Amino acid sequence: MGTAAATPPTSSTASHGQQSLSDVIPAPVEAKSNPRADFWLSPFTHIRTQPGSAEAKQVGKYLASTLRPATGYPLPVTSAKHSFLPSISLQLGKTDPRVGDQGYQLDVTKRGVTIKANTADGLFSGAQTLRQLLPAQIAADSPQPRIWKVPGGSIVDYPRFEFRGAMLDLARHFHEPDEIKAYIDHIAAYKINYLHLHLTDDQGWRIQIDSWPDLTTKSGGPGTGVDGEGPGFLTKAEYADLNAYAASRHITIIPEIDMPGHTNAAQHAYAELNCDGVAVPPRTDIEVGYSSLCIDSEITYTFVEDVIRELAEMTPGPYLHIGGDEAHATTDEDYKKFMDRVMPMVAKYGKTIYGWDEIMQVDPPTSAVGQFWDTDGQDADVAEAVARGNKIVLSPANKAYLDMKYNENTRLGLKWAGFVEVQDAYDWNPGSHVQDVPESGVLGVEAPLWSETLRTLDDIEYMAFPRLPAIAELGWSTEASHDWESFRQRLGAQGPRWEQQDINFYRSPQVDWQ
Repeated sequence: MGTAAATPPTSSTASHGQQSLSDVIPAPVEAKSNPRADFWLSPFTHIRTQPGSAEAKQVGKYLASTLRPATGYPLPVTSAKHSFLPSISLQLGKTDPRVGDQGYQLDVTKRGVTIKANTADGLFSGAQTLRQLLPAQIAADSPQPRIWKVPGGSIVDYPRFEFRGAMLDLARHFHEPDEIKAYIDHIAAYKINYLHLHLTDDQGWRIQIDSWPDLTTKSGGPGTGVDGEGPGFLTKAEYADLNAYAASRHITIIPEIDMPGHTNAAQHAYAELNCDGVAVPPRTDIEVGYSSLCIDSEITYTFVEDVIRELAEMTPGPYLHIGGDEAHATTDEDYKKFMDRVMPMVAKYGKTIYGWDEIMQVDPPTSAVGQFWDTDGQDADVAEAVARGNKIVLSPANKAYLDMKYNENTRLGLKWAGFVEVQDAYDWNPGSHVQDVPESGVLGVEAPLWSETLRTLDDIEYMAFPRLPAIAELGWSTEASHDWESFRQRLGAQGPRWEQQDINFYRSPQVDWQ
């Protein structure tokens, strides 16, 4: 990639718990250690942000809020230009020219830590790296009686792909806003910058739509979800709050309304969405491919436009995911007819089309992003779309689906795409994974987590960790730094952090956990 990769940690480093600049996940582009420049966090340390920058101050406040509980230190956030006190300094501008819009430069000397970036996104990523450079006990929620060391040296770091996503399925089982916020915090720690929320499916409708209120009263209440155990939905106020919370963690939410298939919940709530005018019964099983909106009915497009309009109005981010997958009950001709009507609506309300890779078969506008989820690494429609100028996000189910079982004994999850251990999630290259799709056609990666078997935050965490950090590293780190032995050692060092944070994770036998 034109730059030297960070030196992988040695086994002695991992086994003795000694932290170095290259021990973090995702692996930084370039890390140069200087043991004579270690910085010691103390009760006198303060966080100094760029004067006049509200964005830098927000990152500073976030960083202080994550460090105060464990250290017990006041860590005041100030905007002083100069200080004789030891400090963690957050500065915008004057960076290494390679860092771009999302990267950062981190320098550690005896006097303090300096994080420089061109944007607040970069500062936030640098803050996440700093958090990992501190000892695992810094993740605790009660003060520890010690002084904290940050290893000396410098890092220059920036992402390989601009899009690094995670997806959470709220339709098959509704997860409460506090659980979603906890997951936002978890994914932010590994420089994930998009959260895709799967809001509707056959089993439930999970977002308030004022013009069609029965969507949530009939298909978002008790008895909805797989096995009837996933009731609930997001009000517009709750959705706005989640967007604000995600933005404070430099994450953009992408809402998904799946169509023209995966629509049983909507067709149960409103009989007129069915060609025969008869409401379908609710579904609480996990079958797919049987539902379809009525393609030749004008009420279908009134409904779809109302939903897109309201969803676009309440979504600050640029993308609106229109699903498009597994529409087996819709003929190819009807699928194209439907998408030709619906895709312009997304642009009409100021959003960019995002959809599963099936949308690429109907020649969408080149601005549309397709999400590749197939398991065989090839799709002629996707390759042709990329050749025309479309971008894709990689989510191969046999690599990136976090709901696949780790092995045959895993209590949670499914196995239709195969078992996915940590090494399976790590050992693939997004830049060359899809036949005839060059790296230039890849916008990034996304790790979906479907909820057919999930019920609690513990369940979410168990399936996401430790595989989510693997996908995060594929999205951020250089191809040259890709090394399983290095990753498994760095991953093992994350275990004590997750224990301190009470994150329920799978102790893969492929990893030597510290």
